[in-house]
Amino acid sequence: MGSLASYPPPSRPSLESSSANYLVYASFCPRNPMDPNTNMSNWIECYNPSINSWHRVTSIPGLIENHVLKGFSMVSIGNSIYIIGGRLCHKVVGHDLDDVVEVDPEDVVEIDLEVLSSVLRYDVHADVWSKCAPLGTPRFDFACTVSDDKIYVAGGQSTVDSARGISSVEVYDPELDEWKRLPNMSTLRYKCVGVTWRGKIHVVGGFTERGDSDRTVWSVMERSSAEVYDTNLSTWTFMVGMWQLDVPPNQIVALGGKLFSSGDCLNIWKGHIETYDGKLNMWNEVDGSHLQTLSSPISTLDATETNLPPIQRLYLTMAPIGSYLYFLAGYRMPGEISRSMSIAHVFDTAATGYGWRSFEPMEEEGEKELCSHCCVVKEAS
Repeated sequence: MGSLASYPPPSRPSLESSSANYLVYASFCPRNPMDPNTNMSNWIECYNPSINSWHRVTSIPGLIENHVLKGFSMVSIGNSIYIIGGRLCHKVVGHDLDDVVEVDPEDVVEIDLEVLSSVLRYDVHADVWSKCAPLGTPRFDFACTVSDDKIYVAGGQSTVDSARGISSVEVYDPELDEWKRLPNMSTLRYKCVGVTWRGKIHVVGGFTERGDSDRTVWSVMERSSAEVYDTNLSTWTFMVGMWQLDVPPNQIVALGGKLFSSGDCLNIWKGHIETYDGKLNMWNEVDGSHLQTLSSPISTLDATETNLPPIQRLYLTMAPIGSYLYFLAGYRMPGEISRSMSIAHVFDTAATGYGWRSFEPMEEEGEKELCSHCCVVKEAS
């Protein structure tokens, strides 16, 4: 028998090379108008991780001035981004409202208008928008995920004046430009999160109640549950305790065969990252994932320094690329003039110790609001 030679472990791709062919897209709107002529409607920005740079790409078409889309889903297939459903609202500055409304004249108020069933597709290479077949059921704050180049949506709310979720499920085939109705979930569920894992559609957490009940009080067991759809069998399976909290998750993403989460609707950043153990049906803290500088407020990029005035986090969204989790955050800067700063914090899920790296911050005028979680587009190499 020959002797065993000792070889160095294979090198992992660098952060820069792993992200070279990926772009991250997110939708924003102004938090407050910079001047009376500011249009507060949505636009889309692109983050290029290989050069650590944001740039504005386009505006969501069809929106009247100061009309904003929220609660929609933004997903990608190939070089296309899809804007699905959402809650349309009108942003109004306080002094433009009727006197009967008691509000600070400088505050911006959102007035809900309607829930949309529209679906838009944006080709990032051709810079062209097009209309797709609409949803069968208008919805916002719903679960959405992509599997086998098809888009699955589940739950959400269908009217702005109702506190109940819906159980309906649909799937979109881009080749046919067609939505197909799927079997309903067993729960009425909204503010839930959709993720594809192990070949199945997972609809996790949210505010829920049994679909066959007239109760208006939600059960903690239902809130902390998930429903899993088998696309081959066309059946749903109810999973008790998959989320474990009675408040909805913020984001759950699949990366390297694992599920990762970092917060919920109340605490967008819990101070660390967690990964899901499917065998034990529980979430575990990822070693080396603590990052104090993502907490809000923070003193500076270096949490050990306290000589700078505090800054406050405005938004946070998570993007999986390669073996890395990109956390794209925006912060309000102190001062009389409205300024903000965006920072990308990156966690290496394959690291054996501390896995964080933070890029150089980018400062910009005004403050922007994240309107939907980001999506990742892989460019042709």
